[in-house]
Amino acid sequence: MDIDVRGPRFGAAVTTVVLAAVLVAGSGLLLAWQALAFAAGAVFGVQRSPYGWLFRTAVGPRLGAPTELESPTPPRFAQGVGLAFAVIGLVGYFWGPEWLGLAATGCALAAAFLNSAFGYCLGCEMYVLLRRVTAVRP
Repeated sequence: MDIDVRGPRFGAAVTTVVLAAVLVAGSGLLLAWQALAFAAGAVFGVQRSPYGWLFRTAVGPRLGAPTELESPTPPRFAQGVGLAFAVIGLVGYFWGPEWLGLAATGCALAAAFLNSAFGYCLGCEMYVLLRRVTAVRP
């Protein structure tokens, strides 16, 4: 079942704010929350993640019917990529070196910002590229 394209973009906007707060506060605990949100999106799908739920219940109904839909698979893959960066960031924040936490969080923030501001999902593009590379050709 396809999803409203505005949902993942809304989630990316919330993620951008959370990750910026992580960098400003240097908070590994806040990054742990974001890692859990990424994990929910990767395991259960973006529509069932905390930010997807917020969009579906509070934001989406106020916007009206979607004019564009997309497959949920690329955004779900992107959540997994975000989770990988968040886990690397958690290692840096809790066990060191701290620069690793900052760098991984910064990379995830850059990707989330690109999606929220411009609708360009790096993780989704990675998914499409991997599908092309691994496709069986006759």
